[in-house]
Amino acid sequence: MTISHEHAVRLKDAAGFIFDMDGTIALGDAQSGGHNALPHAVALLEALKARGTPYVVFTNGTAKPPAAYAASLRKAGFPVEDAQMLTPSSSTADWLKRSGIGKVRVLGNPGCRAPLEDAGLDVVGPDETAEGVEAVYTGWFREFDFPALEAACDSLWKGARLLTASNVPFFATANGRAIGASYPINAMLTAMTGKRPRILGKPSRVAFDTARLLMGLPRSAAKQMVVVGDDPALEMRMANAVGALSVGMATGIMAQGAELPERDRPAVLLESLQPLLDLF
Repeated sequence: MTISHEHAVRLKDAAGFIFDMDGTIALGDAQSGGHNALPHAVALLEALKARGTPYVVFTNGTAKPPAAYAASLRKAGFPVEDAQMLTPSSSTADWLKRSGIGKVRVLGNPGCRAPLEDAGLDVVGPDETAEGVEAVYTGWFREFDFPALEAACDSLWKGARLLTASNVPFFATANGRAIGASYPINAMLTAMTGKRPRILGKPSRVAFDTARLLMGLPRSAAKQMVVVGDDPALEMRMANAVGALSVGMATGIMAQGAELPERDRPAVLLESLQPLLDLF
């Protein structure tokens, strides 16, 4: 799919860019634990930086703290500072603070918990005995076990809200699609308690607004922003919901745009980042 003149103008005049990480600008390397840049990705971000166009990288993964992901991308050559890196735990911490919720049970590893702890929230461990838990938050947690299930259910039965980083089953890696951790955990918690998770990572408006505010952009700038990603149910849905320009990448798990429902359909579908780089 080529970029139309209308979309080219919007891209050149964009107020800011939100990039997905896995399957969009990089792929995780299981052997090294780091990332490998996809073709033209580093040059594209360097071009945006040279133009002074703000951008952030927002992964829906919570296996590591944002700073660790940023360091991994820098090692792969990307011009990404710690402050330009976001995970769902970043937007969740912001939402919890604004909602006045202070005590949260986190079903996630240290990387998942870190942004909440950094925000000064009272973080309860997965199977820790605790009263007064106001929310249960699920993220990357492949160590999930029965004691954690029991503790989470107890908090939820006592009135805690169910929140999640992500509720999609798969994400892209260098070896193909991998299973997301929070999706099956959420399924178990919903089955046991009847509570459905509120998503605070992509494609939520909370996630979009966290990225927008990080770039110093007003709410009115939403329609002048661009979201680039490979997952129609995450980046494309998030962009389309707020009127931002959705750019889908066939380098991850993107299906053909015509087969998707309108809310998940990219305005621009590309096989590589080369056409974007050519614009800048």
